[in-house]
Amino acid sequence: MRSKGAITLVVLALVLGVVGCGATSSYNSLVQGDEQVQQAWANVQATYQRRADLIPNLVETVKGAADFEQETLTAVTEARAKATSIQVTPEGLENPQQLQQYQQAQSALGQSLGRLLAVSENYPQLQATQSFSDLQAQLEGTENRITVARRDYNNAVRQYNTQVRSFPTVLFASLMGFDQKASFEAEQGAEQAPDVNFGSE
Repeated sequence: MRSKGAITLVVLALVLGVVGCGATSSYNSLVQGDEQVQQAWANVQATYQRRADLIPNLVETVKGAADFEQETLTAVTEARAKATSIQVTPEGLENPQQLQQYQQAQSALGQSLGRLLAVSENYPQLQATQSFSDLQAQLEGTENRITVARRDYNNAVRQYNTQVRSFPTVLFASLMGFDQKASFEAEQGAEQAPDVNFGSE
């Protein structure tokens, strides 16, 4: 009888040890995935902030053109103010509504910026300035970086969410504070960077 009890205890200890090791491994993997998501999101925010930082220079440069449409400049300035006022913390990435508000504000800024650039094509003297040409190159590069950063973020979220939903991790992930993250759902056509060519084709 004692040997059966001893064997049962040994088997139970082995099972708990294996489960414990698996849980530790899963936990560490979730921590690593969470860190990757946070880093990818920081890159998204940094690239959007870089675009926002370029806009005041663009507006000042465009103001130098005679009779430039004031309404267009005002729309860009207001859209920039709204976009930069909305921030999403790492904890907010678990809230799809917060992420959607951020996305909508950034999309509105992109659209107003696109309108400003389209109107700018009617001002050849503006397009001929060096500062305008420099801004063109910087904005083009920034829009490309935004696209890459969004893609990298979505990839990190996909990998992390797969971990959270996989067995046996799904059994304890939420209990340890690891919930699924929201993906960056680009609006239709948003994967195409805004046209910042300034008519220089």
